[in-house]
Amino acid sequence: MVVADNLHSKLVGWSKIILPLAALALLSVLFMFARDTGPPSEISFAEIEAMARDQRISAPRFSGVTEDGAVVAISAKSAKPVIGQPETFSIDRVVARMDNPDGSSVDITATSGELNGLANRARFYGLARMETSSGYQMETNALTAELDTGIITSDGVIEIHAPFGELTAGQVTLQVTADAVGQQILFTQGVRLIYHPQDQR
Repeated sequence: MVVADNLHSKLVGWSKIILPLAALALLSVLFMFARDTGPPSEISFAEIEAMARDQRISAPRFSGVTEDGAVVAISAKSAKPVIGQPETFSIDRVVARMDNPDGSSVDITATSGELNGLANRARFYGLARMETSSGYQMETNALTAELDTGIITSDGVIEIHAPFGELTAGQVTLQVTADAVGQQILFTQGVRLIYHPQDQR
């Protein structure tokens, strides 16, 4: 009986030592297999610094009212401040709309652009398309919109599909008329027109 009690005491004593050690061994094995065996991903300090500088705003929207009461809204996929020009934002995949007090409107889409809040000016680059509610569809490489006056000007040659035909011009200027009752479109600098007479049937 005494031998049995001694054996039991020894087993309990050894169990108090062996079982915690076994548990530690199992935990070590689990942590070992839980680690990713692939190559570690490394980010250089230069990449971290670049990410810190690249401060982007997703899906921004800017809006305002011109001196003549037209409502201007500009949205983009993203925007980020231009280095050295804190008042200017670089924007891409731009969509702009101007609704005039008389009910007419202008829609603009462009690949990219810049918005200068201090100068109240928006510039649209890449393939810039402009469409008016009066039926004019235009394409050019760059447009400038003065957000305080609502005047939109092409920076170069523009191709126009008009209700009466096809035009090309060195420059186009779109603005609200002096009496603020409609849009005025001025084609200048070498205008060429292909007239399509209306079907009189």
